Amino acid sequence: MKLVYTEQALQSLEEALAFVAPKVSYEKLMQIRGLILDKADHLISQPLKGQKEPLLEHLGLKHRRLVEGHYKIIYRIIGEYIYITDIFDSRQDSDKMKA
Repeated sequence: MKLVYTEQALQSLEEALAFVAPKVSYEKLMQIRGLILDKADHLISQPLKGQKEPLLEHLGLKHRRLVEGHYKIIYRIIGEYIYITDIFDSRQDSDKMKA
């Protein structure tokens, strides 16, 4: 399996980190980033580890999620690829994720 981050996922990660940056030290910010990316890396060996994401079921694309702290790592499996499609801060309004 190969892990691929979409542009949307990378942008969402940067936005989530920018939101929390004023509240934590740089070291803590990098720790949060590392935990999120490490959690996603585990999908390579266990792609079905995450639960189905009920908020995206209406799309019919079989999105799944992993949770790391306040963050949902949203992904889809297509063939031999695991596409990370979003990294969503669960403290936000969940309607933003449906868009």
